[in-house]
Amino acid sequence: MNGTQRRHTILQTLQNSQTPLSGASLAKSLLVSRQVIVQDMALLRAEGHEILSTNRGYLLKTPARLSRTIKVYHSSEEIADELQTIVDLGGTAQDVSVRHRIYGRLRAELCISSRLDVQKFLDKLRSGKSAPLKDITSGYHYHTILADSAETLDLIEQALQQKGYLCASKEQQKL
Repeated sequence: MNGTQRRHTILQTLQNSQTPLSGASLAKSLLVSRQVIVQDMALLRAEGHEILSTNRGYLLKTPARLSRTIKVYHSSEEIADELQTIVDLGGTAQDVSVRHRIYGRLRAELCISSRLDVQKFLDKLRSGKSAPLKDITSGYHYHTILADSAETLDLIEQALQQKGYLCASKEQQKL
């Protein structure tokens, strides 16, 4: 692995980590010295990546994201369109949840933020090993949507509303 590939791997590892990663652990996993990691961090910072050094290790500073939970309803055939609508407008479908009358709230992580993620998710569903969580509540389910701005969240909601997927909130149902 050359230096460019190694720095790309470091960046991906930092993006996927919720906790600080020590230089020693990165060095061990990449089979290089800790000093090489220190140099790679300097090069990544020079490229504009905001990498924080803490006493517990390195962290990648990520922009704050807003979240909104929405209630939706659609058929299994419309899963792809729903998720593609979310990611095409700049959102991430962080999770899916249902409110079951016996079991209470059931939730599963999705972390779908691209069309490739949508395709991988659909491939898993098509494998037949499991059914969509929405199936246990007759198609009704919730998504936590992440986006960089309230405007993006509003656009996603509007698009889902136009497609007939968005369920009216309790306030809207009273009108």
